[in-house]
Amino acid sequence: MLLLLGSFVVLMLIGVPVAIAMAVASLLYILVTGIVPDVIVAQRMIAGVESFPLLAVPFFILAGNLMNIAGVTGRIYSFAVALVGWMRGGLAQVNIVGSVVFSGMSGTALADAAGLGTIEIKAMQDHGYTTEFAVGVTAASATLGPIIPPSLPFVIYGMLANVSIGALFLGGVIPGVVMTLLMMATVAFFARRNGWGSDTPFSWPELGRAGLEVVIVMAFPFAVWLMMKAGLPTNAAIGIALVVLLALDWTFDFSAVMSLMTPVILIGGMTLGLFTPTEAAVAAVLWSLFLGLVRYRSMTMRTLAKATFDTIETTASVLFIVTAASIFAWLLTASQAAQTLSDLVLGLTQNKWVFLLLANLLILFVGCFLDTIAAITILVPILLPIVLKLGIDPIHFGLIITLNLMIGLLHPPLGMVLFVLARVAKLSVERTTMAILPWLVPLFLALVAITYFPPLTMWLPKAVGY
Repeated sequence: MLLLLGSFVVLMLIGVPVAIAMAVASLLYILVTGIVPDVIVAQRMIAGVESFPLLAVPFFILAGNLMNIAGVTGRIYSFAVALVGWMRGGLAQVNIVGSVVFSGMSGTALADAAGLGTIEIKAMQDHGYTTEFAVGVTAASATLGPIIPPSLPFVIYGMLANVSIGALFLGGVIPGVVMTLLMMATVAFFARRNGWGSDTPFSWPELGRAGLEVVIVMAFPFAVWLMMKAGLPTNAAIGIALVVLLALDWTFDFSAVMSLMTPVILIGGMTLGLFTPTEAAVAAVLWSLFLGLVRYRSMTMRTLAKATFDTIETTASVLFIVTAASIFAWLLTASQAAQTLSDLVLGLTQNKWVFLLLANLLILFVGCFLDTIAAITILVPILLPIVLKLGIDPIHFGLIITLNLMIGLLHPPLGMVLFVLARVAKLSVERTTMAILPWLVPLFLALVAITYFPPLTMWLPKAVGY
């Protein structure tokens, strides 16, 4: 066990990429100990990606890429400006609301930071906000991406923990709302302390238009459900709702209705039992193609090819991490490391609330050093048996582990959002780190609330029958 963990840590310290470090450490451990034949490395790595839910990953990533090139980013920003730009510290509030909408397309914090971050930081700088404040609010709001569904980490966690991905998506809705409100309250605090006003004039027509878009999107799955209850076939109900939606958008040219439909397709379709996660991701890809090729006509063969190749590259990197982490996690179990840790933790406490405190500290520490997908793949096989023994719902724990790892993306030494925003804003890593520190307060408050008040996570999945 010490050889496996020690070699992994040494390889990480000398700068070896995390996936390669896990694969090499695993092979070295097998060769030195002879615990299993070396061919088991290839077998276990292949077995790690032989999972039907993982089919959703490439389609999920492709949907986000297609939505990006369909010209939706600017529409989301305009929608957010109309909705909250009139508030004190308006563009900072826009930053947060824009991330909420964008999270329904990307599902990852990095995509949010790199996609909307460029537009938001420049706009805030042009309106007199300091670069540090703009970077801080952008970094914090980017963590909403994997919490508000759809979410790539939820797909990986659901596969490993053998829990419903649809339930995880639903479980992230209320925590995402709580995080959004805490961040908006933080902006309001800074705005009042610094005497900031609004950045766009208040307009009832614009506010009403933006609010109407939210109502239309929220009404779509409800309308489908009502028509199904009334006896209409599923296909007819969806078709009628889509025709009405398209007619409204073509008539009034709503800026966010169509983009907000991506999470509605994913969550609503699975909630109504119409789709598996993979089928929902495919439906989201088709919807994205419709927007780019038909509705907005902003997609060309060149941009479509670029989105496809970007998807291949991202999918390959994600699945390579999953394969390497699979053999590493399997060896941790085979070498009794997982059982040893489980016995140690259960020897310290049988109280699930104390365990959750210890688990938060451990996951936060791991999140400082490991990629999100790698951390989930390694930690879930170790911690899940303890979670089940202590009677903690694995869906609840999925939200806890994901939020912890999102916080890990914001600080050194390996916080990827930190480095992306430092590059976007042309700040040093040190200044970017200091800019992000105040925003850890609302994130930690959200983490405490989600950890110690399970109904925030569990109420919605249970309400719809999961």
